[in-house]
Amino acid sequence: MKNPSKKYFRTGDPHNILISIKLSNQEIIVRVATPGDKKYSNIITEEMAASAAARGTGIAKRSPEYIEQKMDEGKAVIAITSDGEWVGFCYIETWSHGEYVANSGLIVSPQFRKSGIAKEIKKKIFNLSREKYPESKIFGLTTGLAVMKINSDLGYEPVTYSELTQDEAFWAGCKSCVNYDILMSKDRKNCMCTAMLYDPKDHYKPEETKQFFEENVKGFERLLRFKRWKLLNPFSKKEKNEGGGSKSQSFFHSLFH
Repeated sequence: MKNPSKKYFRTGDPHNILISIKLSNQEIIVRVATPGDKKYSNIITEEMAASAAARGTGIAKRSPEYIEQKMDEGKAVIAITSDGEWVGFCYIETWSHGEYVANSGLIVSPQFRKSGIAKEIKKKIFNLSREKYPESKIFGLTTGLAVMKINSDLGYEPVTYSELTQDEAFWAGCKSCVNYDILMSKDRKNCMCTAMLYDPKDHYKPEETKQFFEENVKGFERLLRFKRWKLLNPFSKKEKNEGGGSKSQSFFHSLFH
């Protein structure tokens, strides 16, 4: 499922631009979800849970009813084939009285992964967020380099956790993640996820953030590996470093303490 062809067209609603993607002779539509898509809520939440378990990390656990609410509110994007098969999904959440917006729960059906669909869903939900909440900061937390790249292409920048919403309801959603104890042990200043933010009032151009990511991608890869080692195995270095920390440990110290 590589090198998909893509075209854009409008429905009767002038604000609802659909993205039609050709993949292996299948047409996939990426659009704003509607109440008629509630039939997909169970498979969406099941795949979210399965994906989180496979990665050994997690996103806030959501019920089918919660997903259906987002569809009712017009705060979700769905991808389906022309035959009605579910392909992918993402939804909008608001925090701190609308000051912050999160594009959450990005999930793609396993058979359609590595096809470019995730990028199209992220672009669609980002634009929908900008339309509905033009003054809000848009942020995300991710453990994946691929999502970091997509976010960078849209204009997101890597930030510290202190620049995210401090809304208790948002952080309470992390309780269902297997790494919640790590988050709390770091006083919510760091965890396995990398924080990224788009500030409409103070941001670089997407071309600049994209270039920055491409120039530093190997550094981001090392950072993600370092996080896994540092946070998941807090005692692994104890025996090796009784005599003191190494130069690399000193370099990253400010990121993790």
